[in-house]
Amino acid sequence: MTRTIVITGASDGIGAASAKQLVQVGEEVVVVGRNPEKTARVARSLGVDSFVADFSDLAQVRELAASLLERYPRIDVLANNAGGVFGERTLTKDGYETTFQVNHLAPFLLTNLLLERLLQSQASVIQTSSAAAKLFPRFDINDLQGERRYSSTAAYGNGKLANVLFTKELHRRFGEFGLSAAAFHPGVIASNFGASSGGPWKFLYGGPLAKSLMTSTAVGGARLTWLALGKPGIDWEPGGFYANNKPARTSRLADDPMIARQLWERSAVLVDLDD
Repeated sequence: MTRTIVITGASDGIGAASAKQLVQVGEEVVVVGRNPEKTARVARSLGVDSFVADFSDLAQVRELAASLLERYPRIDVLANNAGGVFGERTLTKDGYETTFQVNHLAPFLLTNLLLERLLQSQASVIQTSSAAAKLFPRFDINDLQGERRYSSTAAYGNGKLANVLFTKELHRRFGEFGLSAAAFHPGVIASNFGASSGGPWKFLYGGPLAKSLMTSTAVGGARLTWLALGKPGIDWEPGGFYANNKPARTSRLADDPMIARQLWERSAVLVDLDD
């Protein structure tokens, strides 16, 4: 049976690569991106539906969810792949720190708005996290938006750790009802990721040796594709964190159920979601 797979952040990079791979094996893919021209170009090349949503605007996330619910009676996989690292601390039009909103709050909101459909579909929810969740965070549940202490690197690490915590809490709350969740590290990808940031991120992704030392988008996309095509409980364990298609270690904080629950509850308040 052909499944419906929604991939955010699919206008380029690993999202676009995974979309292509999934279409090639016969899945119905829905491409979501921030840039209208790039998103439309990817969708046209694959012959699939597309939607535009900027995750720095939660109203657009709500509109996206409404459109997906109207169009698709089933959503078998939701790949929360959109994300980014940014430079100086800035606030979105919603009033939240940009890295926190784009990497965590927006996919948290989208998943919850689609939750009933995902449960009906016995869906998989996949979070594109990163090894940064272990390497760079200064995670403080009482300072989620870096108001007291901020760096772009720590903010990104915090956002990617939030992806793992969200995955684990999704599993805790809804695993027994048939929803499966996983987070993964795609590799250090040779893409435009980090282009809007400065400092070490811009050097890492824009330096002369960058692309030769990085994982290709095709390989990174294949790691998302592996989870999307895999059977939870057989090919991968729900609630887990993966790298190179294998269980991997991440921050020890990811194993703290109290932190995961607190993050969920505080995020729900921030996006005006009934818990």
